[in-house]
Amino acid sequence: MTQSSPLSQSRPTRRNLLKSAALGSAAAFAAPYVKDSYAAGSLSLGVWDHWVPGANNTLTKLCNEWGAKNNCEVKIDYITSQGEKDKLTAAAEAQAGTGHDIMSHRDWNIRIHQTVLEPLDDVVGGLIKQYGPISPVAEYLAKIKGTWSGVPTTVGSQVKPCQSRLDLYQQYAGLDLRDMFPADVSKYDKAKIDTWSWDTYLDAAQKLHKAGFPVGLPMGQSSDAVDWVGALFNSFGVVMVDAKDNIKINSDEARTALEYLKKLMAVNPPEVYAWDDAGNNRWIISGKGSGIMNPPSSWAVAIRDNKPVGEQLWHHPMPRGPKGRFVGQLPQFYGLWSFSKNKSAAKDLLTYISQKDAVAQLVAASSGYDLPSFTSMYDITTWQTVAPPAGVVYSYPPRGDEQTSITGAPARSEVGAQIYNQAINTVMVSKFTQGNEKLDDVIKWAENELEGTLRA
Repeated sequence: MTQSSPLSQSRPTRRNLLKSAALGSAAAFAAPYVKDSYAAGSLSLGVWDHWVPGANNTLTKLCNEWGAKNNCEVKIDYITSQGEKDKLTAAAEAQAGTGHDIMSHRDWNIRIHQTVLEPLDDVVGGLIKQYGPISPVAEYLAKIKGTWSGVPTTVGSQVKPCQSRLDLYQQYAGLDLRDMFPADVSKYDKAKIDTWSWDTYLDAAQKLHKAGFPVGLPMGQSSDAVDWVGALFNSFGVVMVDAKDNIKINSDEARTALEYLKKLMAVNPPEVYAWDDAGNNRWIISGKGSGIMNPPSSWAVAIRDNKPVGEQLWHHPMPRGPKGRFVGQLPQFYGLWSFSKNKSAAKDLLTYISQKDAVAQLVAASSGYDLPSFTSMYDITTWQTVAPPAGVVYSYPPRGDEQTSITGAPARSEVGAQIYNQAINTVMVSKFTQGNEKLDDVIKWAENELEGTLRA
């Protein structure tokens, strides 16, 4: 989807021109670039097309503000991720050496295109100086060989914590999730939170299954499945391949995690092995499910399509394992092509839309779905005010002792990408829990697959 204005000089195969008009001002900040060097220039962006209606308009507004201030025309294409069209567009531009100046990149795409991306250490370094530590997952995905090749975006970035039915957990599992994880981190009670472990989760899942309202945890090869299983593996201390290319999957930690998952998957609906990323959403919205692990997208649709269910949903941290509490994270990034002819302007725009005031507007436009990579921004008020119920997404950003993770780390990113995209973790679980293969055989299979990733 492309935003356009009557001032556009459109051609059938080209992007439409955004209206460069002042629409207000974001928070002022000290720009590290010289405005006059790109006055009267132009910039083009290829941006992920947001699922939330109207969310694109806020990014357009921010870009228009910057363009009006700097006498620079801004052109934006909003490109759908359906059918991986955004990734296909990026690949075509990288190969052709022409296209947009700035391009959105999901998951591992910064690594894939690193040779044709402009270094952005100055932009990201400036943001870190302003806002403090950045997500280690964002650094893992976008800092390649010591160089930042992408700027973490707020738009589209997400984590996948627990999303649970307050009423069902209370009635059938005897757990008051809102009391355990209130919409105020200062009221978190460590003693209560420490009880939220994978053992507690299993006990609750068994009771909910018996009551006829199972949890729904996908176990296919889509990102939702890979992410939650990866978080569980991390919490058990499972490492597939370490940073020095040592294969570590044959471990007591992996065996313990798989034995646990054998019990947990037994109280999931059998169809979870065939679910895509929409399967768990449909499960919770239907009213049949008691909990999933997902961003607020499913809550938003439930409020629209099945409000009694939506009003009972609550986001909260993942269970704790022997090695800690982890949640799967998938940041998005903006990359600047090395063939861009207006790099100074592009860097200035990227800095502008990464300021906290701009981020707050983007978070509000997505009803709290979009997640910045700086924890110092988690005090944005949207997560406190979104309703119903009030506070439903407050603990969507990682709070308390919850850490972010991604399947494939700490292996080198090119190895990690293969581990993630081949869904080695969920295939292991499926072989053991659905296929009833012997544990030793599953471990051996994983070792062979991991050896293949290293050879590749």
